Amino acid sequence: MTNYNPFSLEGKTILVTGASSGIGQATAIECSRLGARLVITGRNVERLQQTFELLEGKEHLQITADLSSSDGVKELIDKLPNLDGCVNNAGYNIMQLVPFIKDEDMRGIFEVNTFAPLMLTHLLAKKKKINKGGSIVFTSSIAGRGVTSPANSLYAATKAAVSAFARIAAVDLAGKKIRCNSVAPGMIETPLKAAKNITDEQWAANMELYPLKRFGDPKDVAWAIIYLLSDASCWVTGSEIVVDGGRSLK
Repeated sequence: MTNYNPFSLEGKTILVTGASSGIGQATAIECSRLGARLVITGRNVERLQQTFELLEGKEHLQITADLSSSDGVKELIDKLPNLDGCVNNAGYNIMQLVPFIKDEDMRGIFEVNTFAPLMLTHLLAKKKKINKGGSIVFTSSIAGRGVTSPANSLYAATKAAVSAFARIAAVDLAGKKIRCNSVAPGMIETPLKAAKNITDEQWAANMELYPLKRFGDPKDVAWAIIYLLSDASCWVTGSEIVVDGGRSLK
């Protein structure tokens, strides 16, 4: 009996940005377990190395990259091999009520969460660094789909823009047989989410909004991303997979 796995990533070279922790780290590790050759990026050298050491298989690459500027994105592009998949995952959050938003906060979060994945996708296509039949996946959020919470306007705005871009990019790149999709997680237990500095009571109350009565694990999102990277989703483009334990149903 042969091993049949339509979700296999054997023979594929996949870039994961923001691979130092959380969803990016889980995605990189799970992709390596399914046979992919990984190119991982992040700003923190030590944490990126920790992810690198957890990858299964050989011939993986790690590239320290600061995606908070266009120069950083361009430098990354120049170092990349040709890719079969790209996971635009790097991002962070700023919790701030609208009257107290600072100009530098607004510019900073859009640079990393929105402008970086848009520019990276643009340059991958322009410089022909993603192969025909390739798949580009964007990490968005249910916040960008209208699931609201106080002080989360900047993050929601960056992710709404990413989701919109992914849909139109799917149309623009279809002629090259390159697919573009996104995933929209709910609350995931990662360092990014832990940085929100909410009380235990607020944490528990928020969890009650999830029908499955738990927050997500990074692997929950990684497996959805893997579906979109794999040949199992070869007829899926311009779609967004909601991975939120039912939170959007409330």
